[in-house]
Amino acid sequence: MAVETGAGLGLEHAVALLATAVVAAPLFRRLGLGSVLGYLAAGLAIGPFGLGLFRDPESILHVAEFGVVMFLFLIGLEMRPAKLWSLRKEIFGLGAAQVVACAALLSLIGVAAGLPWPAALIGASGFVLSSTAVIMKMMDDSGETASEAGQRNVSILLFEDLMIVPLLAIVATLGAAMGGVEENARPLWISIGVGLAAIGVVFIAGRWLLNPFFALLARSGAREVMTAAALLVVLGAALFMQWGGLSMAMGAFLAGVLLSDSVFRHQLEADIEPFRGILLALFFISVGMSLNLAVVLTQWQWIAVGVVAFMAVKAFGIYAVARLFGSPNREAGQRAALFAQGGEFAFVLYGAALAVGVMDARIAAMMTAIVILSMVLTPLVVLLMNRFTPAPEVSREGVEDAAGLHGRVLFIGFGRFGQVVSQSLLARGVDISLIELDVEMIQAAANFGFKVYYGDGTRLDVLHASGAAEAEAILVCVDKPDAADRIVALVKAEFPHAKLFVRAFDRGHSMRLVKAGVDYQIRELFESALTFSSAVMRELGFNDIEIEETIEDVRDRDAARFELQLAGGIEAGRQLIRNNQTTPQPTPFTVPRRESRALNEDAADVLGEKEKAD
Repeated sequence: MAVETGAGLGLEHAVALLATAVVAAPLFRRLGLGSVLGYLAAGLAIGPFGLGLFRDPESILHVAEFGVVMFLFLIGLEMRPAKLWSLRKEIFGLGAAQVVACAALLSLIGVAAGLPWPAALIGASGFVLSSTAVIMKMMDDSGETASEAGQRNVSILLFEDLMIVPLLAIVATLGAAMGGVEENARPLWISIGVGLAAIGVVFIAGRWLLNPFFALLARSGAREVMTAAALLVVLGAALFMQWGGLSMAMGAFLAGVLLSDSVFRHQLEADIEPFRGILLALFFISVGMSLNLAVVLTQWQWIAVGVVAFMAVKAFGIYAVARLFGSPNREAGQRAALFAQGGEFAFVLYGAALAVGVMDARIAAMMTAIVILSMVLTPLVVLLMNRFTPAPEVSREGVEDAAGLHGRVLFIGFGRFGQVVSQSLLARGVDISLIELDVEMIQAAANFGFKVYYGDGTRLDVLHASGAAEAEAILVCVDKPDAADRIVALVKAEFPHAKLFVRAFDRGHSMRLVKAGVDYQIRELFESALTFSSAVMRELGFNDIEIEETIEDVRDRDAARFELQLAGGIEAGRQLIRNNQTTPQPTPFTVPRRESRALNEDAADVLGEKEKAD
């Protein structure tokens, strides 16, 4: 019996969706198939062509699309404007070449299959734009988003999002030529102009309004207000870009980029993350529900051939373009497997083509089924690709895994920071154990007489093998704040007896570490910057006493500001920062009629001494 009623979605629907997600994701990850395939299969199981718990997957899909929007916002937070500018060649070079080459190849396949050329062109164009949700989720799960190859993949996705307006305009143009254009359809030049104007408005608002806006809200001290403001910015930017004819994901990404340098970046990330995860899961479940099994069973020969042909030809085009642009063979193959599917924008494009007569209902239904099946198959294709083309292993000659270590002090991370820290401990004969994840760093340290073991400090089994249970102190010296945070949480939960000393990346990271309960944290550049400024002052003629007093004053003010920030947020304590702008001295509103005089003899003596000194 369906859980649905005429009143729409109710509490029972929410329970069914959450229960499905909770069961499907862990099960499919345990089987090595990935959470994306689990969600898609779960949607198919409970949808109108499965158990029939839901009759209208479109109603869930429209809400769940915000998961993709929030995902792109978080990606934007990691993509600073300078970094985005450095990827311009990948966006408009590699991205454009891939889209054009694959669209041409797939259009030829459609024409060869007997489709009218307008339907073949639009069908191919919809399939060319890959699924941002599937690709970003899979890269996120495998930890490849921040890699160079991952950044190139993000660049291609950005260009594909930019192609939405031109493709919709092409549909309208073809519809006009075929006599099916909508009366209120806008000309191409107006659509492009509105899209560019929307990007400009979001850029201006993000560049000059968002930081003051969040600073104003931060002073209220209400955390829920900041969460609401974060959602407002993400959804507002997405809605505005949709009004401009662009994708909501593009608007959220642009808002994230503009806030990537903000002092509120980490707080925004923490506020959005829970919403992103659950809505993204619902998106994949609703896509699984949308698969029309009746159409698949009726036209199964055409659809099966179409899925194989479109995925194979698109993968060939992606691989060829990647190799032409200098990508290694394995990276090109992985990109071909990852991008070989159609995307969620195809549903919009095919719907528009159906409305203006470019596609008939049968072709639109078949193409939609082909796209959904390609999204379902992508995790399996990537799994097979990884199985048969494993990553070349880095030579670990002379490198041993951490096992049976019993040092009094455990170092997690042994780069430049950890190497300097070790010297004073070794000078006093302290027994230390060293683990590091970078094989090249381990081999380089071995040249200087260090015995460093290979181990990932974010894994509990590695920490046990490294002697964390017996260590008196654990020193987290890794250079990635996220990794340090995971290690801290693990050590605090599993080895609470050990003193925990942590290298902090910046002020915000230091605040997180203090709140996590570490025994000691230090910003990696703080003391070296003070030493540097001491040398400058000495060269400028200040004596040692003046330098020592000044440096101590800087430390005291920094510590006081840090305490205020722990209580009131990152914006607190700004009055303790010295800057290079002259602070105006207040003047009295009314000039005193007589000169001031001391209140008692002691005050008179003090004032007299000051006058003599002057």
